[in-house]
Amino acid sequence: MSIQELERTATKVRTLKNYVNGKWVDCTTGQYIDVENPSTGEVIARSPMSSAEDTNKAIEAAAVAFKGWSMTPVERRVEPLFKLVALLRDNEEKISRLLTREMGKSLADAGAEMKRTYENVQVACSMPILQQGDKLVGASWGIDGEVIKQPVGVFGMIAPFNFPAMVPFWFIPYAIATGNTYVVKASKQVPCTLNLITEYIDQIGLPPGVFNLVNGDRVVADALMDSPIVKGVSLVGSTPTCRVVAERCAQTNKRFQAMGGAKNHLVVMPDAKLDEVVRNMVTSCYGCAGQRCMASSAIVAVGDKTYDEVCRRFVEDSQKVLVGDPLDPKFEGEQMVMGPVISAKAREFILKMIDQGVKEGATLALDGRGLVVKGCEKGHFVGPTVFTDVKPGMEVHKTEIFGPVVVILKAKDLDEALEIVNGHEYGNGHSIYTQNGYWAREFKLRATAGMIGINVGIPAPVAYLPFGGLKNSQFADIKAQGKAIVDFFTDKRIVTERYWPEKG
Repeated sequence: MSIQELERTATKVRTLKNYVNGKWVDCTTGQYIDVENPSTGEVIARSPMSSAEDTNKAIEAAAVAFKGWSMTPVERRVEPLFKLVALLRDNEEKISRLLTREMGKSLADAGAEMKRTYENVQVACSMPILQQGDKLVGASWGIDGEVIKQPVGVFGMIAPFNFPAMVPFWFIPYAIATGNTYVVKASKQVPCTLNLITEYIDQIGLPPGVFNLVNGDRVVADALMDSPIVKGVSLVGSTPTCRVVAERCAQTNKRFQAMGGAKNHLVVMPDAKLDEVVRNMVTSCYGCAGQRCMASSAIVAVGDKTYDEVCRRFVEDSQKVLVGDPLDPKFEGEQMVMGPVISAKAREFILKMIDQGVKEGATLALDGRGLVVKGCEKGHFVGPTVFTDVKPGMEVHKTEIFGPVVVILKAKDLDEALEIVNGHEYGNGHSIYTQNGYWAREFKLRATAGMIGINVGIPAPVAYLPFGGLKNSQFADIKAQGKAIVDFFTDKRIVTERYWPEKG
């Protein structure tokens, strides 16, 4: 029996639980849904469909825990996080394999996600510095001014399927380190990874109620948004969903971070080093089967010669991408393996968009439809797909397809390339490939995106820097992770004080 087969048969179908007030508990509904391995279609777990009552119990536990946790000295609040970093590092491979099994990304991508996960915990461990306020001595005669950053209360998070470990940790460790308490809703499609990480959180010594995990669907999400106790909600999801979350939170005066859709563009200038650039673009476009908010899905080649060369070489390299079950032993040493998309529904939408591109008159230079992976006939696979002769405004250019579908457009110069990039409704991340410092400077100053790359296919910042887009890619004014997010999880109290001398 192969390693792959042993791994499948050794793991029983596990029934997941919620984690509330420091204990693992069953949901009250008695309802569960199957969690699938998208590579094979096998059921690997049963996830609870929790009720509003289940969610409110977690919120109430967090509210009780806040009273003591918010008064705990900051150095004591970060002590458990140091322990969590060690546990995540020690169990990185175990978590990565589970992540790959339930989400479908390659082991290399899962490992990279885990590194970003514990890097965010490490940054949050710096909270004794990050949460410091400001003091102005002599704001007026005998008067000093001070800004202090105080914890706010209970916060919630609605986790996505594509980064079940990393994305929640753009928020969780910072909320806890600043003195708040937390309730997170795991993705109903990919809940196992966060459940496993919660097992390690259970070991680090947090007081009961400081961290809580509730599994379920929009019932749980609605309960988080409706609760008057919850002070803020963070979400990474589609733009339509983010718009709803933003509106509902605004109506109840909740803070919100709603990170939405993307259509990230790669601009290739005539002086770009194409040998390096094409490899880089392939990784950017097809990593995680295109299912990441920083995946690039639109290439803009500047000039006829550049366009022709980019089309030819990108299609050639796209044909070489390995597609299959990332846990197949023959792929485990490969850095670039493309697994399945997350579900049959996602695959159906991607195929519909490919059909739409053909109807619109774009040239289907590489067709990923009809791909069948031997031994994974029930998997949700779509092969690398490339459209050329794409015009701005075509649906395949406007729409976030969230799959391995890439469109290539042509521009006559950098100004026209920027018109294409900036004319799009999304502004998450864009990159330029050039050796020309002037072109690079123009791009980083004029491209309307929250994250800009120069000669990198994925301009996602590391944990020390903020993460977030512009335009319809973000509904919030405070970005995720790093120093910036401290302002989301704290109230700024401005203190003006004076004292008169005692009279003897």
